Amino acid sequence: MCLAIPAKLIELKPADQAVVDLGGIRKEISVALLPGVVVGDYVIVHVGHAIGQIDPAEAERTLAMFGEVARLPAASGAALS
Repeated sequence: MCLAIPAKLIELKPADQAVVDLGGIRKEISVALLPGVVVGDYVIVHVGHAIGQIDPAEAERTLAMFGEVARLPAASGAALS
């Protein structure tokens, strides 16, 4: 299973590098796969690479859902599959 998360692009750097904000955590990623992205765009990040752009409203909904899941109590003995 792969997980890609939305992040806001906050800085463009040389050599197709950029800095994104992931819920208050800043991470340097590659934007080589997305020519034309600009600061303020939301991108989908997977293993250090921006692999797609996402609508800001959809990004906010997704991040809000991740926040809700993080607040759920852990199920005793239950495993996700």
